[in-house]
Amino acid sequence: MNVLVVGGAGYIGSHCVRQLLAAGHRPVVLDNLVYGHRAAIPAGITLHEGNLGDEAFVGAVLRQEKIDVVMHFAAYCYVGESVTAPLKYYFNNVVATLHLLNAMVDAGVKKFVFSSTCATFGVPATLPIHENLPQAPINPYGQTKLDIEQALKALAHANGLSFAVFRYFNAAGASEDGAIGEDHSPETHLIPVAIDVAVGKRPRLQLFGTDYPTPDGTCLRDYVHVDDLSRAHIAAFDRLNAPGAQLFYNLGTGKPTSNRAVIRAIEKATGRPITLLESPRRPGDPPALFADSTKAQRELGWQVRFPDIDSIVATAWKWHSSHPNGFGDR
Repeated sequence: MNVLVVGGAGYIGSHCVRQLLAAGHRPVVLDNLVYGHRAAIPAGITLHEGNLGDEAFVGAVLRQEKIDVVMHFAAYCYVGESVTAPLKYYFNNVVATLHLLNAMVDAGVKKFVFSSTCATFGVPATLPIHENLPQAPINPYGQTKLDIEQALKALAHANGLSFAVFRYFNAAGASEDGAIGEDHSPETHLIPVAIDVAVGKRPRLQLFGTDYPTPDGTCLRDYVHVDDLSRAHIAAFDRLNAPGAQLFYNLGTGKPTSNRAVIRAIEKATGRPITLLESPRRPGDPPALFADSTKAQRELGWQVRFPDIDSIVATAWKWHSSHPNGFGDR
């Protein structure tokens, strides 16, 4: 199929573009390159540079490229920033996405895959987190994602849009061949920040919270490889053929990994020690978050190929060690 990957020059989007090619589809990228990287897009893939909220622009791309499915990875995703600059997140993650959806309605495109987040659940009452737990976000980022989930339900009912929503846990790692990886600016994710410390690009790693009610006192999180995420998105395509299909999936390995265990894995992969600055907990960080992905496994045949933190970190280190300056376009 012809697939428009909105945010296809970003971290998860660019990995999904490569997985789409491997699966025999034709990806087309739409990205404004504010956070994405032109170098992350494979040679020969068409890039339409522009904003997802520009309905006339998006509509022209949808028609010109004869798009069958839209995949949306272009949300802003810094939780802390969403608290201090909420309108930035509401304008991009909600308002601009509604314009994207309206352009799809006008162009007659009725299949949509949405990158959502486990942040829609807030602090869960039980673990692991399954799809039917109450959703109560504790930050604007999570709320904006939930707002679009609700809009999608209404649109499915009103005009027959078929959609799949994937709620990620901690996306991590890089492509197996080391060609593309994680290059954010600013970088806030634990694995790339810890690698920066290991190679001397940062003096120390700030470890937030060492007194949680967990085995080693640090947060437990569910790290899932970015290529595993991408394959799940593509596996949902066949289920979008039913008009008005509403699909929701949590994506994680189901194996919680502590911050200290992640740091040990990076020290093992790099062969270098990581200097820590132990700091108080950050407000709003739950002690533990991990997924029940049984539904995705059952309905989509999804299988995790990178089941443990060592295998995920190995791919991240392969990318960072061969690209010490990232994509080199900052």
